Amino acid sequence: MLVARRFAFNNCAVRCLATAAQEVAANGVQGPTSLYDKQVSEGKILPDNHQKLIIHELQQCYDAVVGYTPPPPLGAFMKLIGWQREVKSPGGVYIWGTVGTGKTMLMDLFYECVPIDKKARVHFNSFMLDVHKRIHAEKKNIKKINAPDQARYFEPDGTYTINLRPYDPIPPVARDIANETWLLCFDEFQVTDIGDAMILKRLFTELFNNGVVVIATSNRCPDDLYKNGLQRSNFIPLIPILKSHCKVINLDSGIDYRVKNLPDSNKVFFVKTQCDADAEIKTLFKILCANETDVVRPRTLSYAGRNVSFEKSCGGVLNSTFTELCDRPLGAADYIQLSHVFHTVIIRDIPVLNQKTKGQARRFITLIDTLYDNKVRLVCTSDVPHTEIFQGEEGHSEFVDKDSLMLMDDLGLKEKQKETKTISIFTGEEEMFAFERTVSRLTQMMTNDYWQEYNKQMR
Repeated sequence: MLVARRFAFNNCAVRCLATAAQEVAANGVQGPTSLYDKQVSEGKILPDNHQKLIIHELQQCYDAVVGYTPPPPLGAFMKLIGWQREVKSPGGVYIWGTVGTGKTMLMDLFYECVPIDKKARVHFNSFMLDVHKRIHAEKKNIKKINAPDQARYFEPDGTYTINLRPYDPIPPVARDIANETWLLCFDEFQVTDIGDAMILKRLFTELFNNGVVVIATSNRCPDDLYKNGLQRSNFIPLIPILKSHCKVINLDSGIDYRVKNLPDSNKVFFVKTQCDADAEIKTLFKILCANETDVVRPRTLSYAGRNVSFEKSCGGVLNSTFTELCDRPLGAADYIQLSHVFHTVIIRDIPVLNQKTKGQARRFITLIDTLYDNKVRLVCTSDVPHTEIFQGEEGHSEFVDKDSLMLMDDLGLKEKQKETKTISIFTGEEEMFAFERTVSRLTQMMTNDYWQEYNKQMR
């Protein structure tokens, strides 16, 4: 049986299925097709013709990467003069489609059996957090030079001018990543942050120039990434680059496998109008605490110069409220840290989310994504069933919330540019799209299979 473990990718949460090539060969696995057929024959997964087409493409990628060696790093002089090279690396695969169709499962099958040491499987949000940290560190390491924008050099036959450009930290960051891992498997490739959008074209150009191969899953096709996003014109050049280095395949079988193994959801998701949710949580919290070597107490998490406090916890169990988790200025980095500390999270009093609470909705989406990716167990109480939590409507809204105004100020947008009907952060379209995935993940997190994942990791 292939064993799953987690490791750090420079403070970036990465899931690595630690499988030696010898173990794969011993199990008769010679690629994703063989592994997929084996699991179908053993009844671990259901046969699916749509998935079979994806596996065929992943097998072709597998055959190409097992015989591939990335080019050596450029020498110091070539870096100094800004030399660029075009590397012919194997093409990757970009799998997109609706939620729950098995995209991540197929990518993980590929990742399990590919016999490469320098590989990483990472959630895209976590990867970008790590990239921003690297860029910040790279900038700090560069000595600031006060120089004019232009320097004029005189030669015997005349003069010429050289423009001195600001230092770009992205090429060395990309080289460092490529030296650490040249096969990157991204789960949930999505772009919702303008800070990410501004650097992705340059970052991926450098990664591909350094021979990196990318496998990715996404709910959106490349052409729809960051759709209607702020300053999208700076992001659009990434799309043809991504498509030229990855085979783009749609997986849309119309089946959401996450709902096929759904037990009694009342065991972990309590709707206040259907039961005494507070009493249920109180009882369940006592049961969970009985397995912990700790007492019920407040807890403060300290990391990266931040202190984030919660009123009630016990060992690896956090008993929190929606207000504690989503009404405060927390982000993906905070939720990743929380996932490393707690194996079970209780979220009490989830409200109905709408256009006027887009900030909380975005945090809730990021929170669920992070908990799901780290296999953290989840218990909730809510005013409504999980399928009805987000009740925003697609289309446009005249209401501009505080988070949106702050973002616009940070971007330096003027009042005349604040057109609510043309800027997606006010429309709710991105939230509606992302919340479809969140609802599907909440559904899966209620299943017995999902809860058993924790027990498997602890063996």
